[in-house]
Amino acid sequence: MVKLKLLPAKQYKGVNDLDPIKYYYWPIFGGMYRRRVELALEQCTGGEKVLEVGFGTGLAFPNLHDHYKEIHGLDLTADIEAVKSVFEPIGIPLFLKKGDVLNMPYEDNYFDTVLLISILEHLKPKELEQAYTEVRRVLKPGGQMVYGTPVEKPFMVFMFRLLGHNIRDEHFSTEKEIATAAYQAFSNGKVIEMKSTPPIAGTVYTVGNFIK
Repeated sequence: MVKLKLLPAKQYKGVNDLDPIKYYYWPIFGGMYRRRVELALEQCTGGEKVLEVGFGTGLAFPNLHDHYKEIHGLDLTADIEAVKSVFEPIGIPLFLKKGDVLNMPYEDNYFDTVLLISILEHLKPKELEQAYTEVRRVLKPGGQMVYGTPVEKPFMVFMFRLLGHNIRDEHFSTEKEIATAAYQAFSNGKVIEMKSTPPIAGTVYTVGNFIK
């Protein structure tokens, strides 16, 4: 089982008010946040190059560094130099760019793994096909797309409201739409379910692992 390698909370840079990094340190609830990332990382098989789309604060970088020779990142809003200043001094070189999954600035057949943690739900359903086309394009033959996405149900909507967010302002595609589009774009794949703790709310997060 993978354990997320968290840095001290104050060490992260380039964080805006909407970034969920603070939630990872909360009692009980933080465990659920950490476990969803760990579940996605457990599906990453390693290799030469990994791309994390929507890397934010770089939360997954220390774990990815253990299994890939190069870590690439693509994000629309992250402060690239600030994030580099956190990880490069501790021996994790990074190749980061501004951009989004719908039009990625990479050549074909380049990455072993493309990782998207809590990213695809922010796309509209009609954008999912284009996102997966781009992911397939930049993956090497036999490469993998690993994604994680929350399960929309009353419990999830309630938790968002507790944290001061309206889920409708942020999430446009459901986990079912995301999985359906993935199965259409990739011939080989699976979706893993993460249960709540305690399990009264059922499945609260899903992780997909799809092979080009």
